[in-house]
Order: sequence, then structure tokens, then C-alpha cells
Amino acid sequence: MDTSQTIHTLLNHRSVRNFKDRALDQSTVDQLISVASHTATSMFMQQFSIVSVTDPNIKHAFAEITGHEHAANNGHLFVFVADQYRNYLIGQAAGESTELLGEADRLFAAVYDASIASEALTTAAESMGLGAVYLGSILNEPQQVIDLLKLPKLTFPAFAVAVGYPASVPEIKPRLPLETIHFTNQYQLPDNYSALLDDYDAKLTDYYQHRGTNARAETFRHNITRQISKSPKHRRTMFTVLQRQGFLLNER
Repeated sequence: MDTSQTIHTLLNHRSVRNFKDRALDQSTVDQLISVASHTATSMFMQQFSIVSVTDPNIKHAFAEITGHEHAANNGHLFVFVADQYRNYLIGQAAGESTELLGEADRLFAAVYDASIASEALTTAAESMGLGAVYLGSILNEPQQVIDLLKLPKLTFPAFAVAVGYPASVPEIKPRLPLETIHFTNQYQLPDNYSALLDDYDAKLTDYYQHRGTNARAETFRHNITRQISKSPKHRRTMFTVLQRQGFLLNER
């Protein structure tokens, strides 16, 4: 069976962090936004918005927040926002109660609507020969992002995606064996789970040691233990900020 171009694009995904000094033209931006708007959405409520960041001062602030220069140096920066504010306005205009819009299920729905839309936008960008990278690190300072973008209540910045013309293209990073992420009927790790991770650690170490930039010796297990032991001191404010935005007010 021939592999479709879409599958080829998806299987060749890699995060691009080094972009040429060339902005995306408006027609390309519009096309990417249109693709994002046509994705699956919970109950057809379309509970996300996208903010294009073009102001150099705001992009510089994002670079400071994330610690990544590619947050400022890219062809275009899209911020995906979990958005129940639009539904709040519709409910208010209709005289309906809007109290449930801040509940956990509505927040989750808005976040995964934004996530699905962002993946479509990223795939479309890559199909055009563009590169992209996600920036979850905007959540290092969620309140600052909210203030910079003037986000109203019942919205929350989920993540950003930097898109642009690649100045360099990294190698494809090996992924976990499918047996460790896909199960049938119930969650059940394979009997050879540890051996599979051993093999994967070896492949990932080889990748890191031989890639063109930032070569290092690291295994998947080491990366996981390093990440879970980090103290996310900035992100500990996230629950407070979510409540300030009108979400999870009844949660304990």
C-alpha cells in the first residue's frame, strides 16, 4: 500500500527551532488558521482561539518567559487559547446561566479543542515545507502571558507554536516502541517492557550522540527521571491563575 503524503508528513515530524529571518506572508497565515478552524471540536462548540503575536516587544517578552530565543525569532508565533469567554458572551446574550463554563470538563474540552487545532495547523505548515515547534513553556508565567495578550476571563493560554522557514532541519528523533504505548482492550504493559526500554534507550543515546547539534549522552529513562524531579516553581501558580480566570472555582 502506498503511503499518502499526509502520513509521510506526519511520520517525518521533527521540532524546528532554528528559523530563517523571514516572516510568513498573510495568505499563508490565513490558510493555516483556516486549517485549524476545520478540526474536530467537542460538541461543535469550537472552544479555542488563536492569537498571532507579531509585535516584536511581545515576542521578546515571550522569549524571556520561555527561555527560548525561537519564541521571538521565527516566521510567525501562534498562541493557542482555551476559550470559554465566547460561549460566556453567547450565554449572557441569551439570558442563560453561564456558571458551568468554568467547570473542569469545560476547561478540558477547551484545552483539547485547542490541542487538536494546533496539530492540524502544525501538520499543514510542515506540508508546506515550513518548520514548527511547540512552546509549552509559556506557562512558566501564565499571568504575564494573559496580561500581554489581554486575555479576558474564562480563557487560558494553553501553549504557543512557532512556525517559520527552517534555517536547519534536525534529524528525526526515535520514538517509544509501539508496544509500550498501544494496548488492546485494557492497559497492560508487555512482558518484555524493560527490554524494550533498554533497546529504546540505546537508540536514543545513539541519536543524541550523533546528531548535528547539541550532542550529548542521554537515555529516555534519564530524561524522564530528570524531568519529573524538576521543581516547577513558576508553574505552581497555575491553579491560582486558572481560578483568577474563572476556572475551577468549585474545585478543592
